[in-house]
Amino acid sequence: MTVMWSPQRDALRGRVALVAGATRGAGRGIAAALGEAGATVICTGRSSSTGTAAIQSDYARTETIEQTAGLVNGLGGVGIAVQVDHLDSAQVARLAERVRDEHGHLDVLVNDIWGGEILKGPPPEWNTPVWQHDLDKGLRILRLAVETHLVTSHHLLPLLINRPGGLLIEVTDGTTAFNADHYRISVYYDLAKTAVNRLAYSQGHELEPHGATAVALTPGWLRSEMMLDNFGVTEANWRDALHGTVEGYPAAPAGFAHSESPRYLGRAIAALAADPARARWNQHSLTSAELAREYGFTDIDGSRPDSWAHQA
Repeated sequence: MTVMWSPQRDALRGRVALVAGATRGAGRGIAAALGEAGATVICTGRSSSTGTAAIQSDYARTETIEQTAGLVNGLGGVGIAVQVDHLDSAQVARLAERVRDEHGHLDVLVNDIWGGEILKGPPPEWNTPVWQHDLDKGLRILRLAVETHLVTSHHLLPLLINRPGGLLIEVTDGTTAFNADHYRISVYYDLAKTAVNRLAYSQGHELEPHGATAVALTPGWLRSEMMLDNFGVTEANWRDALHGTVEGYPAAPAGFAHSESPRYLGRAIAALAADPARARWNQHSLTSAELAREYGFTDIDGSRPDSWAHQA
C-alpha cells in the first residue's frame, strides 16, 4: 500500500527548493518528496533530453532531469528542469542568476551531486590501497563529491540567506559517527563522504547568524535505479532479489531487506523543511530513519526501514 505524505500535501506549497543532482537515485527521490509536499523544485543535473550533449552524465543511462521534473509535477509540486554541470562555476553562476530572476530566493538547497558510482568500482575493487588505486579516478571522485558541493554553495547560498529560515541539506553516505569508526571502500571514497558531513557542520556555523540551517543527511541502503538494476528487479518487486529467483542475477545480501526507496530520504528532507523548529538540527549529521522516527513519515510501502541499525 502506498502511504501518502504526512502531515499534509501542501506543507511546502509556495516554497522554492533546488535539488542539485536530481537526475536519479537520491536526488530524484528528494525532488519527488518535495513535490509531494507542494514545493516548487528546480531539478538540476547533467543528463537532459533537451540540453547540451557535451555535458551529459558519465553514466550511460536513460534517466533525465526532465523526467524528474515531470515526476514532481505529477505528485502535486512544480518541477523545473535545468541542465547544469556543477563542476563548472560559470554554469552554476548562471543558474543562480536564473533563480534570482525567476524566484527571488531559495528556501531549500540540497547538495546531492555525486556521479562517482562507476569510479568507485564494484566490490571486488574496494579496499584497494591508495598507492595502487588509480590516481585520476580517485581525484575525480573528490571533485565530483566535494568540489561540486562547494561550487554550488558558493553561488546559491546567497539566495538562501536573503531571508530567515533557509535550509541546506548535504547528502552523503554514513553519519559523522559511523564514518569516524569505519573505513569506507577506499581512501578517496572515505575522504569524500567524511568531508561532506563536515561541510554541513562548517556551513551550519556560517549560516546560523543568518537564520539558516545546515544538516548532513544520509540514506541507508538505497534502492536507486542502478542498485535495482544490479539485482534485476524494480521498485515494485525488489524483494524478489532477496530470494535469488531472478534469472541471470545474483541474490541480494540479507541486509537488502532493510533497504529504502529514494523517496524515504526525500520525505526526511520535506519533513525538515516543513518543521518551523528545524534550526534545532543545525550542524547535525542524521539518517533518514532517525528523522522518520522523529516526524512519523514512512517509506512508500508504509515501512520504516533502518539499515544502519543492522550494520556490523
